[in-house]
Amino acid sequence: MNITKYTFQKHGDDRGQLVAIEEGKDIPFDIKRVYYMYDTGKGVRRGFHAHKKLEQILICVHGNCKIMLDDGHEQKVVLLDSPYEGLYVPNSIWREMFDFSADAVLLVLASDIYQESDYIRDYQEFIKYLGK
Repeated sequence: MNITKYTFQKHGDDRGQLVAIEEGKDIPFDIKRVYYMYDTGKGVRRGFHAHKKLEQILICVHGNCKIMLDDGHEQKVVLLDSPYEGLYVPNSIWREMFDFSADAVLLVLASDIYQESDYIRDYQEFIKYLGK
């Protein structure tokens, strides 16, 4: 499974840290949508879907969480626990986010606006889609 973790430039001094992310330079797509998850309850899993075209970068800007990725052949679990690292998730990858720390904030940079037609929300449909 070709999953990439990006390390973004961090700049810091005695005032604190700053991370800047520029489309076209730090990530492999133009950013069309930004959203984030927080206050995720203990034991809650999120996601349970894949995208036909959408690409994403996931950044846990505070706390930590795990991301399970599945390409229909292999599963991989990735820990996100650094505000200057982003996980690139290409299209046609099933994803589930889980094991959120109480203080976790998961930021998502997406390559397109929300379009329900791009989602595959049933795992068996996802497997069928891969076999197209």
